[in-house]
Amino acid sequence: MVRADARKNYEQLLVVAREVVGEQGAEASLRDVARRAGVGLGTLYRHFPTREALLEALLRTGFDDLAARAAELATSSSSREALVVWLRECVAGTVEVRGLTELMVAAMEDPDSALYRSCKALRAAGTDLLTRAQADGTARTDLDGTDLFALISAVAWLGDQPALGPRLDHLCDVVADATLPR
Repeated sequence: MVRADARKNYEQLLVVAREVVGEQGAEASLRDVARRAGVGLGTLYRHFPTREALLEALLRTGFDDLAARAAELATSSSSREALVVWLRECVAGTVEVRGLTELMVAAMEDPDSALYRSCKALRAAGTDLLTRAQADGTARTDLDGTDLFALISAVAWLGDQPALGPRLDHLCDVVADATLPR
């Protein structure tokens, strides 16, 4: 059983971390998070031993929602529409945190990363949508889930660049058209 004050600190750290990460991106200062939350750095590290552990706690719900959304889209939309909608939502969720793309790509190769499990589940959800689209002849057959994850990551990285961010919708269209030729 978690003590009430420890639970309160955990929740407060997440609330403040969401703000700080929103302002500073994935490389946000953990010292700033602890200071703004009114706790010591040791308290932050007891709850979140690494930056990735903190980010995973912040992102888990969004990643879980995207995975559930893929399952929902698979039953309620055409395979093309499902994949395009999910791709756009995935890119949009990724660009919410500046610098997240690099961490997600690195996490896919590191089973010890706190983000590994969430990223792997996200990739699996996209793979299921891609496989469905391939089975009905909508999607290119020379792509796999890793390719789709790479394309989403590439577009999200481009959306993270101030000069290219305004072109994000267009870039999603280009990737969708290349993946799902008409």
